[in-house]
Amino acid sequence: MLTIGQLADYVGVTVRAVRHYHQRGLLPEPERDASGYRRYDADAVISLIRIKALADAGVPLAQIRELLAAGPAEFADAVAGIDKTMAAHIRALQAQRHRIAQLVAGDRLFVPAEIADLFDLIRSLGISPQQMQIERDAWILLAARFPGQARQWARDKIAAFADPEFQELYRAYYEVSGWDPADPRLDKVADGIVDFAERHRADLEKQPAGVSLDDPVAMALLLSRTAAMPPSWERLEELCHEKARARGLNVQTTGIS
Repeated sequence: MLTIGQLADYVGVTVRAVRHYHQRGLLPEPERDASGYRRYDADAVISLIRIKALADAGVPLAQIRELLAAGPAEFADAVAGIDKTMAAHIRALQAQRHRIAQLVAGDRLFVPAEIADLFDLIRSLGISPQQMQIERDAWILLAARFPGQARQWARDKIAAFADPEFQELYRAYYEVSGWDPADPRLDKVADGIVDFAERHRADLEKQPAGVSLDDPVAMALLLSRTAAMPPSWERLEELCHEKARARGLNVQTTGIS
């Protein structure tokens, strides 16, 4: 006959674990002998070995009692059900690991790969983190509302960046964000943007198919993020519209960002 300590040592568990199994009703607790000690027999050793084996296999303690009392067929069915539950849990954990891994990639967690590639390209132009935040917010909102179209817009913009002139205009657009709206240099930047738009009029006037530019939800969200637009950008936009109208251009095609 074994003491609780000897039982725990024999099976390879802690005394605390044995007491926990008592509390959960998994292992019967023997009566104390004349010396005041609880003594465990071979049946207790076998029961504890089975409990430990099931627990080590990942079977929840709440189901171990059921398995201990089950016949061969019931045991097999119960184990199959536990395995199915564990497999689903593993898949969920793998998906979570994938999402955590994406955190390392930063933007790729929030937007499609094409847009994340565009962000990398824009950063390579020397855009500041503060200016980049403006770009990111707008694209995140667009990708959520128009997922398919936003990916195509991103691909189109990446293609546009193959033109060194477009890259320079983009840098200039973000550079003026810190200028005074009365800065006379804005006029030259506006000329550059409108000149570019006029030379690429056919491409810039193509509208994406299947998208309502009057979508109230999308526009409200986008406007909420651009409400604090730098005054210099507002003035630059006014200048571009004035110059575009004078040349008979569609004013919606003269923007850079």
